[in-house]
Amino acid sequence: MSLWRLIRERVTGAGRSLIVSPSLKDWAWCARVSAAVIGFGSGILRVASPQAGLLGLWLSVMLVPAFSEEIVFRGLMIPAKAETRRPVLWIGVGTLIFVLWHVFEALVLLPGADFFLHPAFLLNAGLIGLGCALMRWRTGSLWPAVLLHGSLVFVWKAWLGGPSLEVLMRAG
Repeated sequence: MSLWRLIRERVTGAGRSLIVSPSLKDWAWCARVSAAVIGFGSGILRVASPQAGLLGLWLSVMLVPAFSEEIVFRGLMIPAKAETRRPVLWIGVGTLIFVLWHVFEALVLLPGADFFLHPAFLLNAGLIGLGCALMRWRTGSLWPAVLLHGSLVFVWKAWLGGPSLEVLMRAG
């Protein structure tokens, strides 16, 4: 293969890559990779010994934050596919408000949640919020988003060094 042919093929491929729309499965994969790279690379995630009381932890995170945040930030703010002609606006605004909620929590409600202000944490919160919003919009159901949100927080708290509620409530 000649060098010019190789260059032409790569330029053509790059041009095509600008008009290909990834599937939701592909976007989800990208979000997982991004969260892992950003989370571990920034130090907000670390492998830790599992906390005691995993069943209690699962039940508590499914209620708060998963169900309580999803009912507000996705149930109320994100319409189902058949309910809107402007999903990008709803999903974008809902995701932004979700990220800002975490800033508010850190500054006003949870004195021990300083890391909620870390850019990597906020980026991960945005990715999770976007994924949950897309699930709510696409399926019309809140439950996939509750399950995703709760599962991610559970794994984070159980095995990746996420803080307990006691730590979040404690002033720095």
